[in-house]
This record gives sequence, structure tokens and C-alpha cells, in this order.
Amino acid sequence: MRNETASMPAPGRAASTALPEPLLAVRDLCVSFRDESGWLQMLKDVSLTVRPGETVGIVGESGCGKSLTALSVLGLLPRRGCLRTGQIRFEGRDIAGLGEAEMRKVRGRRIGMIFQEPMSALDPVFTVGHQISETVQTHFPVSRRQADARAVEALAAVGIPSPKNCAAMYPMSLSGGMRQRVMIAMALVCEPRLLIADEPTTALDVTIQAQIMDLLLELGYRTGTAILFITHNLGLVAESCARMLTMYAGQVVEDGPVEEILSRPLHPYTAGLLASLPNQQAHKAKLSSIPGRVPSPNEMPDGCRFAPRCVYAEAACREPQALLARGDRHVRCRRSQSLTLPGAAT
Repeated sequence: MRNETASMPAPGRAASTALPEPLLAVRDLCVSFRDESGWLQMLKDVSLTVRPGETVGIVGESGCGKSLTALSVLGLLPRRGCLRTGQIRFEGRDIAGLGEAEMRKVRGRRIGMIFQEPMSALDPVFTVGHQISETVQTHFPVSRRQADARAVEALAAVGIPSPKNCAAMYPMSLSGGMRQRVMIAMALVCEPRLLIADEPTTALDVTIQAQIMDLLLELGYRTGTAILFITHNLGLVAESCARMLTMYAGQVVEDGPVEEILSRPLHPYTAGLLASLPNQQAHKAKLSSIPGRVPSPNEMPDGCRFAPRCVYAEAACREPQALLARGDRHVRCRRSQSLTLPGAAT
């Protein structure tokens, strides 16, 4: 692993007050899929940045485009029936136009990914050690013995007891928490500059969730790896991220520092998500919810996509909404300056 501990900031923070150039910069990303009725747009004008050493969270309801954004960055979309436009710059070059052979050099080596369900991502017919060492040999000119040793080191680095024994086991023999640690080891074994963690704590109990998050942040701190963290859990974002993005119906609707968004959201959808969090001080209070449902891709409103569910909507919201700069934040709501929205309950 890279030894950059002395120069690294606290987990989730950028390296210095002077912002470095973005490690990842996505601009105006659009993704459409074709079915029997024609082309359906799933992502529209998605823009985001991740700087070196930074931890950024993406939140939103299921189907809002979080995972699809991650797959777009890695070039893992289907070759047929899919159209992707926009710019994806990583380490200063546009990787959106790279062919499959060039993208294989980026995946795993420069950008690692933890997928949502480790049992689906891990191959059941190979040992976990074999799968990790295969990743090493794909990107480094090392022998099989050296790759196997690196795999054991990676398993030890993520806190797996008896890593040599674990390397000889098959995924089905491991618990959910152990499989998630194996996925983290595989994602970090090649020391990527960026780690995309897609729901890394899904289906894990609270204790294991905390262990996995502590592990990710500690490894990011120690190696200097930036993290793009995709989740439904606003509590985890609040505890671990420096910045957060809210996505709704295939668009980024808000982007800014975590503390500012939690205390004073600018978009009504973000405020609705925060209001739905349980309030420990209101023991028997009814949980708040956002009325309505997310529109399907073939029923998207022409204007603001959240307008049909928004209690603050007015006539002007029927027009398309641009992502507007508000200081160091961005929001896709033309009413954001006139609204005073409640933040998370304390």
C-alpha cells in the first residue's frame, strides 16, 4: 500500500484548504436505453467532481441513477441498446471515449469498485484468494506466487483473521460481512486512486456496518484513495463524507458540503429526505414521507422532475431547471433563494 499517511487529511476531507484539481470530473453525463417503444433517458446532465483524498456521498431513492452513474464512469454499460454522452475526465484525461482494452487498464488499477451484492460479484467456483491474485496479475507483471502473497496481504489489511486460510475458501463459505471485506480487499489490492463504494453496507447489521465504514475510511486515510460512496443511509454520509450529492429521477438536484446541506438544504427533495429521518426526541411522532412516487423514465415531467411531488411548486417549475451555483453549492431549483427549508432534526 502507498504510505502517504503524513500528508493525508482526516478521513473524508480534501488534502488542503486550497482545492486541488479534480481526480474525477463528470460533466453533462446522459445515458439512454432503447426498448420496444424507443429511447428512454435514464440519466440527464449529471455532473460531479471528486478530488484527491476526498470522500463524496451520493444519496437518493432507489432508481434515481446512483449506481448507473458509477457504472457509466467505469464503462460497464451494455454495448448494445445504450447511448452515453457527456465527458468523464479521470486523472486529467477523458475516459468516456476509451475502448474496452484501454478501460481494462483503468478498472481495478486506477478505479476500484465495491459492488452492491458481494455474493453476486464474487465467482462461486474460485477461491477468494484466486480471484484477488488474478486481479493483481492482470495489472502487474508478477508471478502467481507473488500475486497469491499479495492477495493474503490484502485480506490481512481489511482485518480478516487467518487471511491465508480465508484465501483458500470459497465465497459461499464466508459470512456476509466477510464477503464484503473480501470485496474491499479486491477493490484496493491494486492501490487505485479512486474507490467507488456502491452500497457497501447493504444487508449488514449495524455493528458490521460500522466496522466496514471504519475500515474504508481508515484505508482511504492511509493510502490517499478518494471514495465515491453510494448509499441510502444519510447517517453514514453525515459521519463519513465531506461533500454529498442528492440525485432524483436521473439528475443531480443538489451538491455541496455535508454540514451545510444537513443544516440548511436548498432543494425541497433533499429537505424531504432529511425530514423522513427518525427523530429520537419525538418518540411517538409519525414519520414524515414525501408524497407521490418517482416518475418512470417514459413519464418524466418537462420541467422540474420533482415538481409533481413538491409542496413548493409553482408555475415556473414547469420549465426545465438548470443546476445553479449558490456559493460553494449547486442546486437544481429556481426557487432555492426564496425558500427556507428545514434541515435534519437534532
